Amino acid sequence: MKLYVTRHGETTWNAANKVCGRTDVDLTERGREQARALGEKLRRQGVKIDRIVASPLKRAVETAQLIAGQIGEPPISVDERLIEQEYGVYEGKDRKDPGFLANKRQFAFRYPGGESMMQLAHRLYSLLEELREGDPEETVLLVCHNGVCRVLNTYFRDVTNEEFFHYELPNCGLEEYWL
Repeated sequence: MKLYVTRHGETTWNAANKVCGRTDVDLTERGREQARALGEKLRRQGVKIDRIVASPLKRAVETAQLIAGQIGEPPISVDERLIEQEYGVYEGKDRKDPGFLANKRQFAFRYPGGESMMQLAHRLYSLLEELREGDPEETVLLVCHNGVCRVLNTYFRDVTNEEFFHYELPNCGLEEYWL
């Protein structure tokens, strides 16, 4: 199975450089343009997406819809396991907040009031194992969030702790994997 992973388009909180976990914020107009541009790029490259699976947050669902509109409207489903990590007390804080950055280096430690990266990996890896059992000829696009993309990447690639800490998929960036 071919698997593509993208991060939703730019949101109002991305533009303000705020930590955004489960707060359900809107895409900016730039974020909508990014999503349409990714869909157009996939169409131009002849990539056939059989289905799209999105996080339940509206920024991911809207991104999925905008991409789908450019590539022939494949079916879109929502999977709760793709929801962004729960950042607890850091939700809405500046992304360079020292406490947030210190917690980001602690993989097995829960963000106060939130969840750990190990908990996030547990739910994401179960989704990937489920997808792995599907049709090997299918091509699936996951539309999710930066924290989710960071953890999904570790399923397919060995990365150091430092590489993991610094990994960031740009809004509507695209990763390609084989399951």
